[in-house]
Amino acid sequence: MFTFNRTNLIITVFLLLIEVFIALFVNDTIIRPYVGDVLVVILLYYFIKSFLNVPPVKTAVAVLLFAYSIEILQYFNIVRLIGLSDSKIANIVIGNHFSWIDIFAYTLGVFILLFSENLKRSKKHKMLIS
Repeated sequence: MFTFNRTNLIITVFLLLIEVFIALFVNDTIIRPYVGDVLVVILLYYFIKSFLNVPPVKTAVAVLLFAYSIEILQYFNIVRLIGLSDSKIANIVIGNHFSWIDIFAYTLGVFILLFSENLKRSKKHKMLIS
């Protein structure tokens, strides 16, 4: 189950750099709020796949449930409840407001991820047959 996948770790770092760039330098109404949410579930997926050999669908579902859980905690204003309202980092990492659009963005990110994983698998399968 435990394994190290260098390629997945490189993808993780690349996505993290994109997320940091978006957080620091993009202040718009589409990329920062929506593309960032789509990318974060993909980043988490590749981070997990960097160290664990778990089937793609199970990993993607776990990441999606985690993202949903964070969003639900935002609904209950968890940052305030745990006394971190003044922490800029906590407000960025955990977030501070619930949004159905965020739920949609996480779901879209997982669908994109599973679609790309399926494409990758079918290409690998075709190469084995040829």
